[in-house]
Amino acid sequence: MNGNVRPDTMERITTKELADKFIAEQIADVRAQVGDKKVLLALSGGVDSSVVAALLIKAIGKQLVCVHVNHGLMRKGESEQVIEVFGKELDANLIYIDATDRFLDLLKDVAEPEKKRKIIGGEFIKVFDEEAAKLEGIDFLAQGTIYPDILESDGVKAHHNVGGLPEDMEMELVEPVKLLYKDEVRVVGSALGLPDEMVYRQPFPGPGLGVRCLGAITRDRLHALREADAILREEFDKCGLAGKVWQYFIAVPDFKSVGVRNDKRYEGWPAIIRAVNTTDAMTATIEEIPYDVLHKITARITAEVEGINRVLLDLTPKPVGTIEWE
Repeated sequence: MNGNVRPDTMERITTKELADKFIAEQIADVRAQVGDKKVLLALSGGVDSSVVAALLIKAIGKQLVCVHVNHGLMRKGESEQVIEVFGKELDANLIYIDATDRFLDLLKDVAEPEKKRKIIGGEFIKVFDEEAAKLEGIDFLAQGTIYPDILESDGVKAHHNVGGLPEDMEMELVEPVKLLYKDEVRVVGSALGLPDEMVYRQPFPGPGLGVRCLGAITRDRLHALREADAILREEFDKCGLAGKVWQYFIAVPDFKSVGVRNDKRYEGWPAIIRAVNTTDAMTATIEEIPYDVLHKITARITAEVEGINRVLLDLTPKPVGTIEWE
């Protein structure tokens, strides 16, 4: 049987009992595959890599080496949460790299979206490879491949967690959740004891806030975006929209308009709210946000976030507008 094909007899994992059974099977399989060797994992903080990390820590403990690269384009508190959950609570063998300056220096004055994506993806691989080269005796590479990745790529995964491996690194892959769908990965993550905000984390593009800080990224605008996005998420949590909306975020464009603060005119950027629902990400509908919630979000962002003086709402479904702005 092809190891990349989900058997028809495989039950959909919907309960903690089924998840526990799956975890026990995977622990046995991983131990048999890895023995006493070391395994390397690029831990992004996303759902898939986090669940794989928690599962492998349970199976092989300190034989797993997790590398978390903070490219400076994470949402507020995300890298801190990775350190807290994996470094402290799960006592993982975690290497944390703060590469913020390295990424932002390379992105300076780069406005073209595709070019930004290439720089972020390419540099991520470089940083990861540099760290991997410092480590010795690593024979395995773990990845958060899930079943839709295999279906979409016809069985060949373009290493989306790592980007690409150096040719001289001969590593065997460890992919414990490769036959699971996203909803099953979340059930397994909860059964492993990961916090809800990690397990039910929204889809987040690889370039992170890099494609939401529109045009050429500056540190002050990136900071404003991160703070405004955190307020949006906090308010959605409070009013119960967080569980109903598939993806919601702020985008901040590279232009200013005049506003008034403390009785003085001042120029600031607009924060654009995007909130969409989708089943397959191919099409998306707009979530209706109650006006009282919008007023509260607007009041908080304009009062609390330095540099933002307007809040706008994007009402465009997909098609015609893509989910991300860039």
